[in-house]
Amino acid sequence: MDIAKKLFFAQRTLVTLFSVTNKLQMQGDKHLQNITIRQMLAIPAIIHAPGGKATINHIARQLGTTKQSAKQIVDAMKNKKYLSIAPSEQDKRAVDITITPEGEQAFRKCSERTDEFLAHIFYNFTPEELEILCTLLEKLYRFDGIMPDGFGEHMDYNPDNANEMLKYHQHFLKKKTENHEKENQPYA
Repeated sequence: MDIAKKLFFAQRTLVTLFSVTNKLQMQGDKHLQNITIRQMLAIPAIIHAPGGKATINHIARQLGTTKQSAKQIVDAMKNKKYLSIAPSEQDKRAVDITITPEGEQAFRKCSERTDEFLAHIFYNFTPEELEILCTLLEKLYRFDGIMPDGFGEHMDYNPDNANEMLKYHQHFLKKKTENHEKENQPYA
């Protein structure tokens, strides 16, 4: 019966999705060391905010999380001196959040480690499988009719920009090459 099969795989998918998310967050936090995955994802949300100034609401929308969760992320990063917070000139109820020079430096280091982490966790995936996975996850995100408001949903892969992109992500390229070389070596 198709309904029973759909229910079985829906339950299995939900459990697996939460388990994978938790595992990725735990392993990512360990790999990134002085910044968490959630904090790392907040940085591009701030960088891409209008005028480079974000609000708690903006960060929450970009990350698909609650305002309380976004505030916790911002507070932790402010304590590390990665962010500065000032009263908003446009909305007296809001604050403007900007990245400090220390935050920019941490983001650069974090980007290198993120590239290594991505190469490691997606080692066994082909580009086509990653594209399918991404498409399915975006479809799942829209289950409630709300479209993603993140910083990557309007991006399409452009092969003409591949060399430019890889220039900024040399650690990903290096790790993928190392993994490929290990894979093609005979077992010791």
